[in-house]
Amino acid sequence: ARPTPAMAGFARRIAAAEAYVVVTPEYNRSFPASLKQAIDCAYDEWRAKPVGFVSYGYRAAGRYAVEQLRGVFTELHTATLRDAVCLDLLEARVADGGFRPDPERYAHAVTTLLDELVWWGLALRDGRRARPYCA
Repeated sequence: ARPTPAMAGFARRIAAAEAYVVVTPEYNRSFPASLKQAIDCAYDEWRAKPVGFVSYGYRAAGRYAVEQLRGVFTELHTATLRDAVCLDLLEARVADGGFRPDPERYAHAVTTLLDELVWWGLALRDGRRARPYCA
């Protein structure tokens, strides 16, 4: 099947980026099918680039979804980051009917994730420039 214009546009945006943060809910101990479809819109575009994760869910805070995604992104030849931001919906404050996580609780995790993403993004970009990635 040929990609739709929206899918082709998404793949171009993936190709242009140096690093990614994937945000996912946890759905039945995994990630939603719509996210898998989005990931599959691109293939070579993901290669040799870092991927970080932000997840959310109840109790496990989306960690099961992240673990499933690590395997998917390994097959795409990405470098998945060890640290992630995992939001527990049960612990979040609810104000005005919305999700309001405590910023102090997640500040260190966010900073760590972004610092790692920048480091890996620069290192892998320099590596791709010095020597094209081949798998």
